[in-house]
Amino acid sequence: MLTRLPYTLLWILALPLVLLRFVWRGRRQPGYLRHLRERFGHYAVRAPTQVIWVHAVSVGETRAAEPLVKALLQRWPEHSILLTHMTPTGRETSQNLFNGNARVLRCYLPYDLGCFAHAFLRHFRPQFGVIMETELWPNLLAACRQRRIPVMLANARLSERSAKRYARLPALSALTMGALSAIGAQTAADAARLSALGARRVLVTGNIKFDITPPEDISARTKLFRTRIGNRPVLLAASTRDGEEELLLGAFARLAPPDVLLVLVPRHPQRFDDAARLVARHGLKLQRRSDDAPVAGDTRVWLGDSMGEMFVYYAAADVALIGGSWLPFGGQNLIEACAVGTPVVVGPHTFNFAAAAEQAIRAGAAQRATDADDGIRMGLALLDDEASRHAMAVAGKAFAAADRGATARTLEMLEGLKA
Repeated sequence: MLTRLPYTLLWILALPLVLLRFVWRGRRQPGYLRHLRERFGHYAVRAPTQVIWVHAVSVGETRAAEPLVKALLQRWPEHSILLTHMTPTGRETSQNLFNGNARVLRCYLPYDLGCFAHAFLRHFRPQFGVIMETELWPNLLAACRQRRIPVMLANARLSERSAKRYARLPALSALTMGALSAIGAQTAADAARLSALGARRVLVTGNIKFDITPPEDISARTKLFRTRIGNRPVLLAASTRDGEEELLLGAFARLAPPDVLLVLVPRHPQRFDDAARLVARHGLKLQRRSDDAPVAGDTRVWLGDSMGEMFVYYAAADVALIGGSWLPFGGQNLIEACAVGTPVVVGPHTFNFAAAAEQAIRAGAAQRATDADDGIRMGLALLDDEASRHAMAVAGKAFAAADRGATARTLEMLEGLKA
C-alpha cells in the first residue's frame, strides 16, 4: 500500500485535469461525455449470470480480443463476458463485433483509485479477469488480489522503450507485475522484459491477432467496394496517425499518376474531418465512404470514414501502407492485411509490432520503406508489378496462417486459473 501511495496521490491530484480533458475531447468526440458515471465505478448494467471480465482499452486491443472472447463464450456457455474499455472507439468496436450477443456486456473501466476499483469488482463480481496486451492499473490489480480474483495479462507485449519506462519505478512495477496471476506473452523477448520487471508465471503463447479471421461476408463487401471504386489501382493508407496523413498525401500528390486512387483510413474517427481538410489543402479531389456513392474517375482520395470495415478496406486494396509506422508511433497490426493477401509496405517505426513486422518482411509478405516518400514509391512500384504483388499475396496468407493457435494456448492458461 505504501508503494502505491504516491501513485494514488498523483491520481487524486490529476483527476480534475482528467475530467477537463474529457470535456475538451467531448467537443469533438461526444462519446467521451457519455456513461461518465461508469468511470467512477457506478454502473446501470447488470450481468444475468456469472461474469468473465476482459479489458481491452481501445480499438486495437478490442479487435485482438475477438478470437479470445469467442473462445470464452464457447468454453463457458453459462457465463457472461464483460468487455471493459477506456475509449469510445473501443466500446463502439466491441458493439460492432458482438452486436446482438446478449452474453457480451460492455462498460468503461473506472479510474484507477481503490474506491472505484472495489466498486467495479463489487458490482460485477468477475470469476476471473483478462487484460489485453499492456494496460496495467496498480490499484485495480491490488483490489483484484485482495478479493482473490485471478487476472491474466494476455497477448502481452512490452517494447524496449516501454520496459525502460517501467524500470524507472521498479518497486511499483514489480508490485503491479506480481499482482498478475499469469502472463501470456507474444514473444520470448516480451516474456524476458516482463520477467525482468518482476512478472511471474510468464509463458510465450504467441500473438492472438494471428487468430483473427475475416468476416464471413468479406467477399460480398469487398465486391461492393471494388464496384464503387471501379477498375483503378488502389493504394490504401491504413490506420494513419496524426502527422502521417500530411506526409503521405504530400508524397502521393507529387508522385502518383492520376489514375491511382488513395484510400485513406485514419486510425481515430475524431480525425476524419481533419484528414479531409488536409486532402483539400493538397489540391486533391476527395470523396467519403460515408457518402455511399460511386467513386468518380477524377477523385484522387477516398476517405474511409467508417468503423468496422478495416478488413474490407484491406481486401479491396492492391497495396496497403500501414499507419503508425511513418512517424515514431510504433506501427499498427499488419496481420489482417496479410490474411486477405494484400501486399504490405511499412515505415521505419514498427517497435510495437516488431516481431510480426520482421516476420512478415522475412516471409516476403511485406516491404520496409525508409520514409513516407519511399513508401509511396514502393507502393506505386508494386502497382506496376503484378507478379510481385501475387507473390506477396501468397506469402502473406501463408505468414498469417502459420502462427495461429495463441487463443487456444491462452485459453489453456485461463482454465488453470479458474480451476
